[in-house]
Amino acid sequence: MGDTDDKDDKNGESYETPPSGSAAHDDASESSCYATEDEDDTHIHLGPKISIKEHLEKDKDDESLRRWKEQLLGRVDVSQEVEEPDVKILSLSIVSPGRPDIVLEIPESGNPKGQWFTLKEGSKYSLKFSIKVSNDIVCGLKYTNTVWKTGIKVDSSKEMLGTFSPQAEPYTHIMPEEVTPSGMFARGNYSAKTKFLDDDNKCYLELNYTFDIQKDWAK
Repeated sequence: MGDTDDKDDKNGESYETPPSGSAAHDDASESSCYATEDEDDTHIHLGPKISIKEHLEKDKDDESLRRWKEQLLGRVDVSQEVEEPDVKILSLSIVSPGRPDIVLEIPESGNPKGQWFTLKEGSKYSLKFSIKVSNDIVCGLKYTNTVWKTGIKVDSSKEMLGTFSPQAEPYTHIMPEEVTPSGMFARGNYSAKTKFLDDDNKCYLELNYTFDIQKDWAK
């Protein structure tokens, strides 16, 4: 369910570019949302953790930067500090041109029972996630997915979803379009493991499930 090459973060960012001429670049270098990744993308180096209140108080004399930070942080009660963001993946949808979306609710256990869905071979599709963020900013949220067929790993992918501020309504993130493999050897049953992690490699959801690729979509 993904290309084997890592993709750039294009779609999931929930904030706007900071005002020009402000101290945004200096602020970013000190905040917990600033991270650098090495070549194999396995080690992430983070700045110090900064609370919501500290975010708002930094550079408070810069009016344009203050307004930008307030927009990013959303309507959060700064009088009650929360150490960790609360991130919930509400649903996964499979979007394919010319047909209704397949909307898959996330089980509380994180492990759907039985075959979760069927994909048509050689078909274009995209994954769409509904994500709820509460309490604090989640930095560098990413999606990883590994797929096996008959016990052999056939695909491994990673997608940076972005940095999200808390808000009442869920975010919607649509992944780049992909094409399912086709042919006799592509058809059959697959198992997969999907994770949603942040810059600290904190895992908010791990899904273990099975799916099919067949000649046609499931009826």
